[in-house]
Amino acid sequence: MEKIKSYLGLANNAGYLIIGSDNLKSYDKKLYLVLLDKNAGKSSIKIADKHKLNNIRVIEVDNLEIISNIPKCKIIGIKNKGLSEQIIKYLD
Repeated sequence: MEKIKSYLGLANNAGYLIIGSDNLKSYDKKLYLVLLDKNAGKSSIKIADKHKLNNIRVIEVDNLEIISNIPKCKIIGIKNKGLSEQIIKYLD
């Protein structure tokens, strides 16, 4: 889990994260991965399902807020292919 925290921190510092359902809803560029908290609300789940339809990998995780170090975070989109692949490797 520490590796995932590191990758998410790096992605956040580099500007590769789209954080929150409102931001993801209006984001229309390429995404490589969506992380969804298992306790996310209906709005976040609906947005994640929309991205699934666009062939974007969606992974449900426990405690996304803790993993990402972002308070009240329930959904994150990652727009960097390399970082997304590394995160997927540790989550699979």
